[in-house]
Amino acid sequence: MTFPVVGMVGGGQLARMSHEAGIPLGIRFRLLSDTPQDSAAQVVRDVVVGDYRDLDTLREFARGCDVITFDHEHVPTEHLRALEADGIPVRPGPDALVHAQDKGVMRARLDAMGIPCPLHRIVRDPGDVAAFASEAARAAGARQDTGDADTGSGPGSGSGSGSAFPVPVVLKTVRGGYDGKGVWVVRSTAEAADPFKAGVPVLAEEKVDFARELAACVVRSPHGQAVAYPVVESIQVDGVCDTVIAPAPALPEQEAVQAQELALRIAGELGVVGHLAVELFETRDGRVLVNELAMRPHNSGHWTQDGAVTSQFANHLRAVLDLPLGDPRPRAEWTVMANVLGGDYPDMYSAYLHCMARDPQLKIHMYGKDVKPGRKVGHVNTYGDDLADVRERAAHAAGYLRGTIPE
Repeated sequence: MTFPVVGMVGGGQLARMSHEAGIPLGIRFRLLSDTPQDSAAQVVRDVVVGDYRDLDTLREFARGCDVITFDHEHVPTEHLRALEADGIPVRPGPDALVHAQDKGVMRARLDAMGIPCPLHRIVRDPGDVAAFASEAARAAGARQDTGDADTGSGPGSGSGSGSAFPVPVVLKTVRGGYDGKGVWVVRSTAEAADPFKAGVPVLAEEKVDFARELAACVVRSPHGQAVAYPVVESIQVDGVCDTVIAPAPALPEQEAVQAQELALRIAGELGVVGHLAVELFETRDGRVLVNELAMRPHNSGHWTQDGAVTSQFANHLRAVLDLPLGDPRPRAEWTVMANVLGGDYPDMYSAYLHCMARDPQLKIHMYGKDVKPGRKVGHVNTYGDDLADVRERAAHAAGYLRGTIPE
């Protein structure tokens, strides 16, 4: 019996954990990695080191694969169309993936679908940003007039040199940003200058006054089977995911189902194959707005490794291979994922003794990365029936591994 070869473009931790999920199924992996030291390149046997931006490299890599998938969205869209023209299955395909690659394309398509999003538009220069800020202030005022909450900080909230905006504005490069990179919160025309220096299109969005961030994760196969995981709460610190709580506490069942249905609709109408994470804002006035899309395994789904019947990684592989999808239901009442960030304490292995002895149920997942301050080097999962206890255990383990909690 010949088992399929999954070609994974990108050698980060998502590829590493996807490979792990494929091992019990006998699925073989071929990896296109930037360097031999990348997270997944340390554990995958068949590694090609090369530049994913080079079409010839991609074509040579793909010849040994039955299907191509990704641990990031940065492969040029035209290269993916060339692979499809060569007869190579690409999942998700370029027609879907472009909506995770280009924020401008994503916003335009979601608008056409009637999906609720923050106020937004492509801007040309700092003066255009100032005009957008005035639009956002008027929209916020209209919501206040109807009894809804403001989306900004009110008139006169601008800071720094240059003309102050009536409300803050979020600027994003349309391609390439992640974990807070390529994102600016600006309050004046002077502050709005930096995003345009790269010479790429810039998307302006209202700064949403949200109560919390949620994520709805779904998986869809080529023939249209789809499953939805519980909606989770995602807690960010300095633009980086810190903690994920599954399911999102105090989220009414009707709203949770609506968020799952929204994610399933987006996956279906965009033709997504594989895992889709829909990042959401829950606003203080009770709205739910789409923030970002990710068409790959996602940080908000890491809890599923230990907290769901079938993990996001296993279901992503099943989807791209067009296998029946696995059960997404949770195994415990609560599961909490906490990211382990690098700090000033590089010897994390010696911390295992304390963490494992303190919490025998703790699950530690490390990525094989050099420890650098602020870098994601792993995560922990905890689960149980008492949310406060589960959160404390996760926070303690992540903090102790990082070296910020001494005992």
